[in-house]
Amino acid sequence: MTRAEFIARLKNGLVGLPTTTANDIVADYETHFEDGLAAGRTEAEVAAALGDPARLARELKAEAGIQRWAQEKNPSAAAAAVFAVLGLGAIDILILLPILMGVVGTLFGFFIAAIALFFVGGGVMVAGPFAGFPGGPLAAILMGLGLMAGAVFIGALLTIVTVWLVNGLVWFARLHYRLLKPALQPETSTPVMGASA
Repeated sequence: MTRAEFIARLKNGLVGLPTTTANDIVADYETHFEDGLAAGRTEAEVAAALGDPARLARELKAEAGIQRWAQEKNPSAAAAAVFAVLGLGAIDILILLPILMGVVGTLFGFFIAAIALFFVGGGVMVAGPFAGFPGGPLAAILMGLGLMAGAVFIGALLTIVTVWLVNGLVWFARLHYRLLKPALQPETSTPVMGASA
């Protein structure tokens, strides 16, 4: 593979990253080619040593998504990290994705329930005193505040569980990828020194 082909495939794989980040990565790989050519190697040898540019792009995008999650800790960064890890292909998507979708669906359902409970509490607090709530107006206001506080607690607890889930997925992907990486790279044979008989 020539330098131009390698760089073109790398650029194509980095689509979706911020332009400055992608340009920095491409510049780094251009430097690898320049150093290799200065050392007397051919473009094909340098490209072979660097590996598959599509795989490199997936790894770099996954690492960028994971770093963004480590810095920002918001829903957008969480989604970017999850999709980057899934795009890495280092984990068995056929097994992990259905489990992940089930957990995400359950968490989403609980988030919706917490929001509904918050609004119900607000309704009880506002309308209860005028609707003849058992125990009087003060009991209605306190009941509404209690429901709203419970909803906020459930929402905070679900947020913590979601952060743990994303961190666990990132940890699992990194561990799994480290275990698979030697199998993905070409094997180099080392000569074995035989003992003299």
